Amino acid sequence: MLALVNINRMSPVIGPIGLDYVAASARQAAVDVEILDLGLADEPATAMKEFFSARDCELVGLSFRNADDSFWPSADWFVPELKNAIETIRTLTDAPVVVGGVGFSIFARSIYEYTNADFGICGDGEAAIVELVKQLRRGREFAGVPGLIWRENNTIYENPPSWPDSVSMFPAPGASARDFVDNKAYFEKGGQCGLETKRGCNRNCIYCADPLAKGPALRLRKPAEIADEVQSLLNKGIDVLHLCDSEFNVPRNHAYSVCEEFNKRRLGEKIRWYAYMSPYSFDSELAREMARAGCAGIDFTGDSGCDSMLRSYRQRHSRDDLAAAVKLCRENNIAVMVDLLLGGPGETPQTVQETIEFIKKVNPDCVGTTLGMRVYPRTAMGKIVERQLRRKNSPAIRRKYDGPVDLLKPTFYISEALGENPAGLVRELIGGDLRFFEPLDEDALEKPQNEDASDYNYNENSLLAEAIEKGARGAYWHILHRLRSGRQS
Repeated sequence: MLALVNINRMSPVIGPIGLDYVAASARQAAVDVEILDLGLADEPATAMKEFFSARDCELVGLSFRNADDSFWPSADWFVPELKNAIETIRTLTDAPVVVGGVGFSIFARSIYEYTNADFGICGDGEAAIVELVKQLRRGREFAGVPGLIWRENNTIYENPPSWPDSVSMFPAPGASARDFVDNKAYFEKGGQCGLETKRGCNRNCIYCADPLAKGPALRLRKPAEIADEVQSLLNKGIDVLHLCDSEFNVPRNHAYSVCEEFNKRRLGEKIRWYAYMSPYSFDSELAREMARAGCAGIDFTGDSGCDSMLRSYRQRHSRDDLAAAVKLCRENNIAVMVDLLLGGPGETPQTVQETIEFIKKVNPDCVGTTLGMRVYPRTAMGKIVERQLRRKNSPAIRRKYDGPVDLLKPTFYISEALGENPAGLVRELIGGDLRFFEPLDEDALEKPQNEDASDYNYNENSLLAEAIEKGARGAYWHILHRLRSGRQS
């Protein structure tokens, strides 16, 4: 039997969509599969003991969604917890352990070595884990398993990442779907349910790890298959969704086709959904179609309101594109958030001021002011940091661990031109404007218990979790916005 384990216990809880897809793929391949979902377990240790004592497993797959919380100054690192989970599982079963998921794929070899897992899968897991089960049952010819990392004769081998051109994650017509995970429970405790319309990202923003985790090419799902999946979730009573794509409107025509399919089936009358999007390739026709299809809110990757910083980040959009995108949302009654990424290479107090003043004029519903760029290996930002560290111990590098800089651990970049207290500078420029989620001071050791919902870090956000428990539904930024504005969800 193949056992798939969700070890993500961030709160509010987020349904392990990847495990749902992988389990369905295993079932279609006639592999006996069960899920142990520690995200919903009251006592994870007890749940693990009871699960493995009652089952004879041939392989245990662990889904690793987040390597850290990607926020400065909290810098919570989750890889040690993954290592502990593997060590615990090995006391309960002799089955080999394979690790996969988005968080794993970004740092695949480093996490594999750190945790001492038996196997790792970099990239998509659906076909890869089925092939791994087959090879464990016969020949053990691991060179043919997509994305596999394994040891043999004290040598680590790595196959090319598993990024198949064709992405189909929904069972054959007539088969049940999204039923391995208790998505209804996640909806009730997490306020939304995720799905993907595609995988991969073909852009080259200097900081982003999505091409590492999901592949550098766009791999599109069929709109009809996506709509089928939405209907299956609706049948379970789940009517608030979040699209997990890097950017829903990249490419624009695929996003439009998805909305057309939703509208053909009149799904927009039954669901609300949210998406991450680029201000680039967003026009009035797409905005209208999205609104008809049930889009309730868009989180735009704005990054900056200063064109020189957008060029530094290698963004395709301009500040005028961002202003136009917010206006289109207003015209189509779509809630809108702009995510800013402050402190990157070239950032100065003047560029931050220009950005904040511009965003205030543009007037989105709310604004995320992430201060500090999480540095990932094999990105342009990673190379910039490597060059700086060759010259000196750069004060722009922020971290909470000792020793040499290790990008597996939460490592951040904040332009030294912003001074000793960049968070204070940003808050002063925001001036108490409640549309903005403000950054925390660097010496903040604990998450604040903010009554005004100003904590933008969703990890262990008690105020957000309480609102969901009371019935709030939707994207987390939209729930927090409603709390701050005093409206009921």
